[in-house]
Amino acid sequence: MLITETMEKNKKIKKSPMSSDIHFKLLDILEKNPELSQRLLSRELGISLGSINYCIRALVEKGQIKAQNFKKNSNKIGYVYLLTPKGISEKINMTKNFLTKRIKEYEQLRVEIDQLKNDIRSPHNKE
Repeated sequence: MLITETMEKNKKIKKSPMSSDIHFKLLDILEKNPELSQRLLSRELGISLGSINYCIRALVEKGQIKAQNFKKNSNKIGYVYLLTPKGISEKINMTKNFLTKRIKEYEQLRVEIDQLKNDIRSPHNKE
């Protein structure tokens, strides 16, 4: 796979509301920062606020996170998003899959880089 093809594929992945990459990154961010607002999550992941809301609701429905109200005042209601045991288990599985996928992509890029280096070194390219 060419580098440009990989980049195009990644752009497509990031556009779907609940792709596995977004799902994984959202669980990862929430595990580390459970108090982040949906607006900040939206900025962090580079997707719309509506998409974040959709993803949060889907994770709650799947039982992977729990949303708890922690702050009430006249302006806002704040939530903390906690991974459930099911969410932690899912994140572990997704981490394994994510790592396997990235290693495979790395190996493909390494082969492509080696081929390009060989092309540069070939006698046909000497001036």
